[in-house]
Amino acid sequence: MKTGKTLIQEIDSCEVPSGKPAIWWLGQHSFVVKVGRKIIYLDPFLTAMNERIVPPMMKPEELTNAAIVCGSHDHLDHIDRAVWPAIAAASPGASFVIPSLFQPTLPGELEIPANRFIGLDDGKSIDIDGVKISAVAAAHEFLDRDPATGQYPYLGYIIETGGVTIYHAGDTCIYEGLITKLRRWKFDVMFLPINGRDAVRLAAGCIGNMTYQEAVDLAGTLQPGVVIPTHYEMFKTNLGDWRGFVDYAKVKFPTLRTHICKHGETFIP
Repeated sequence: MKTGKTLIQEIDSCEVPSGKPAIWWLGQHSFVVKVGRKIIYLDPFLTAMNERIVPPMMKPEELTNAAIVCGSHDHLDHIDRAVWPAIAAASPGASFVIPSLFQPTLPGELEIPANRFIGLDDGKSIDIDGVKISAVAAAHEFLDRDPATGQYPYLGYIIETGGVTIYHAGDTCIYEGLITKLRRWKFDVMFLPINGRDAVRLAAGCIGNMTYQEAVDLAGTLQPGVVIPTHYEMFKTNLGDWRGFVDYAKVKFPTLRTHICKHGETFIP
């Protein structure tokens, strides 16, 4: 398992075939995606915590190669406030994509220039130097909306660049209308959370996501090139079941391609 500067060097030197992405899992819902020479970080979670099962794969000051950093929502393991200023300093050309709801306040709170942030909301898109990013509302246990603005605090992102289309679902459950929204795209890769939800975790303030069965059903309906389960094996109280995901997919959708990422290892579908 490569980490730190060694991992950064591997990402930098990786020659990605045309029309393909290269993918590295950093744990939880954190991924690095490289298409061509564009390097995108999705929900990079790099804060060191005793509760983590998998330690941070790199230090934020080592993250020198980001073109775009996406944060799907304002929770520690998605918009990692403690490390974003260091990422901004290490990758001075990087743009930060966040829910529009947080755009008025987050730059000042993180002391990162506001012009480096791009806010998106459900149904909105932006093109950043040839990378099109579209936002889809996410239902992190609940399909919440800010009562004052109507904006969504939880998002998923669709990334389109170099002939590749990727869906990073963020933290979400399936809700009425989600599949209809997603049918607009033919996905090469889908990153879907599988840690599920239950009363015990909700009572403790741990709001939930799709079960592995629901994630398989979503992927089976949309038939991406490959589906990658995420958001598991980081915290003992929220582990998820990737084996159940794989077994269920084999039985229900035998032609659906699944892949279990290994931390810090290159995967090119």
